[in-house]
Amino acid sequence: MRRILALLMTVAAVWLVVNLGGEAELARPTALTLGFALIAAALAGTLLERVGLPRVTGYLLFGMVCGPYILNVITRPMARELQIINGLAVVLIAFIAGLEMNFERMRPRLRSILQLCGVSMLVLYAGLFAALWIGWGWLGIGEMSGLQQLAVVALLTTILASFSPTVTIALIAESRASGPLSEMTLAVVILADLLLILLFTLVMQFVRYAFGTAGEVGLLISLLWEIFGSFAFGAAVGALFALYLRHVGRELPLALLAMCALIAGLKVPLHIEPLLAALAAGLVVENIAPPRGDMLREAAERGALPVLVLFFAAAGASLQLDALAVMGWVAAGLSATRMGLIWLSTRAGARYAGISAPVGSHVWMGLVSQAGVTLGLTLIVAGEYPSWGTTIQTLVVALIALHQLIGPVLFRAGLARAGEIGRMDTDVEDVSHAMLNPESAHP
Repeated sequence: MRRILALLMTVAAVWLVVNLGGEAELARPTALTLGFALIAAALAGTLLERVGLPRVTGYLLFGMVCGPYILNVITRPMARELQIINGLAVVLIAFIAGLEMNFERMRPRLRSILQLCGVSMLVLYAGLFAALWIGWGWLGIGEMSGLQQLAVVALLTTILASFSPTVTIALIAESRASGPLSEMTLAVVILADLLLILLFTLVMQFVRYAFGTAGEVGLLISLLWEIFGSFAFGAAVGALFALYLRHVGRELPLALLAMCALIAGLKVPLHIEPLLAALAAGLVVENIAPPRGDMLREAAERGALPVLVLFFAAAGASLQLDALAVMGWVAAGLSATRMGLIWLSTRAGARYAGISAPVGSHVWMGLVSQAGVTLGLTLIVAGEYPSWGTTIQTLVVALIALHQLIGPVLFRAGLARAGEIGRMDTDVEDVSHAMLNPESAHP
């Protein structure tokens, strides 16, 4: 009860400051925004955890309810200020994911992972393609020739079949999950998204051919560089960090923060994808510098809580609920179809790969969420084909809003059923402590 009162008092105080004092009168709203989100979102996450829901969902709901579309406590300018943490958060989350993937430990299951991923993606892609082709008239895209419709359906299928490594990784880190299900889900999510990004480049070339704009290879080269160049850059950074761990090994939280800032800061000048680069860096550190990599993983997971709070609060505040209102019924039907096909495809993949319960029956729960990668692909489409690409963008944004809320709840339920949820003893007071005293994260 005291936490609920504290949350209500915090929200009311900031609402008074923003709406009565006037946000324009605040010289530096960044400090207010970050402080408010850090305290109030952490309280919301703690409250939802007490009823069996993931803290991530609490952070998202806090941002959504307090965001511009409902209470407007976090106004649009404040939401933009809150997103300054996004770049660093994505890098840190992806780096933790790399630290979770030990090749020596995964080697016995590598063949099963590849079989599960391959069969699941094949069934999911075929099912989504058939559903979109049959339901073309409800999508609101308009009349096209047979070849153009085929190309657009293939493109939309590729976008909808993508997952969210960021949300999956964050939930594993937040819940301290460890075991076959979390490892299998993480591997499938990452491999599937890499495959779909490559497929997206090929489908976009098919779309250009269908609409008479073929001949440009700039996007293909750019995306291939973002994939392979990002991995190469991240591997180099990870190797240097592994040397630091082996020969210095001091001030790990500070060194980790500097490495994440380096990767995030070089996104624009080097045209790299920070998520892939950080993932590669984590893979190199975990597989080159154990057991120091294990110590770093523990430090990173303990110190990641404030970053997760701010990242998902910003994501909640940025959810475009107006898109959900416009495409509500279509988005809801397509979302249900997608989740059903994910369940069916992973069951088929698990059966083919010989993966038994609980991993085979629960892995689908970690594949529902969608986020940044999916949105990035729609931005490319909308920018190149605004006449019908904006309709796809509105539909996908509505789906992301649904899957951001549903996905974490399902995945946490799956981890709990598999018995992989770690001991969650971090409370809201520890959020501020972890931010102000990062050295305490060192084991």
